[in-house]
Amino acid sequence: MIKGYEKELTLIYEKIRNDEKKNLDNRRKEIENKHPEILELDNLIQKKSLKLSLDILRGMDESTLNKYKDEITELRFKKCEALVENGYNPDYLNLQYGCPKCKDEGYIGINRCSCYKKKLVNLYYKDSDLKSSLLNNNFNNFNISLFSTHKLSEEDKFSPRKNMENILKYLTQEYLPNFKNLDDNLLFYGNSGTGKTFLSCCVAKALLDSGYLVVYRTVDELMKNLREIKIENNFALEDLLLNCDLLVIDDLGTEQITEFTTTEFFNFLNKKLLKKKKMLISTNLSLKDISVTYTERISSRLIGNFNLYKFYNEDIRIQSNLRRR
Repeated sequence: MIKGYEKELTLIYEKIRNDEKKNLDNRRKEIENKHPEILELDNLIQKKSLKLSLDILRGMDESTLNKYKDEITELRFKKCEALVENGYNPDYLNLQYGCPKCKDEGYIGINRCSCYKKKLVNLYYKDSDLKSSLLNNNFNNFNISLFSTHKLSEEDKFSPRKNMENILKYLTQEYLPNFKNLDDNLLFYGNSGTGKTFLSCCVAKALLDSGYLVVYRTVDELMKNLREIKIENNFALEDLLLNCDLLVIDDLGTEQITEFTTTEFFNFLNKKLLKKKKMLISTNLSLKDISVTYTERISSRLIGNFNLYKFYNEDIRIQSNLRRR
């Protein structure tokens, strides 16, 4: 699923660099027509810089090299002053990088730049359902009035609305503002139609908008991915799932549980926890159901290594549909 994206990303970066080279050529032609003396300065700087590089390779003495450096610096000052005096930015005749960190290469040395990750996510989501769902499923559209102000049972400490207000307060005031420095994994559990998936998307969108790498998977999609990693050695996919800033796993408990899925899910979960790569998991299962459905090794990690948030309310989707009538 992720295979082929590296080639597409390479082409994207090539286009960015080629487009900027064309833009620079156009800017140089503009300056040549309007202020040829500035372009002459720029050409002279390039010639002297090339000569300086060659002289360094030839082992020219330091005093002569320093003289050349001073000359080039003075010419650069003159060029910048001339550009500014004529209403241009001082770097108008320089390449304008979309990402100054990697200079639009995608890599800093052998490491992927943060801009590479963002472009990878955009490519991955361009044809997915998540991108369109995030347009609606976000904090701006979260309707707290759909949650009851009355306790559903005597066992509940809070009403559904108060419970949701507490969860929202944690997410918006602690989790999201401090996401970079937190190691918190989140487990949203409770009956169907209580807002777990919606709120998961809210968190995903907030982090995506802040420049984090967020990957969303239903549990069925995740199991298919784990099979693809195991059988087809799709290491790019494994890297994406393991090293994204947040992995959202939706509908845990609805997958077909086999010896393969149990083993691979445990191994994957364990790798994520050891690498301290954050996860948000939602499930309709109760904590007791999790212990019954999964092996002790899996359930202990889910319950022991995640912040647990119980969702309860009358079915929000039914209430929302009734209100629209």
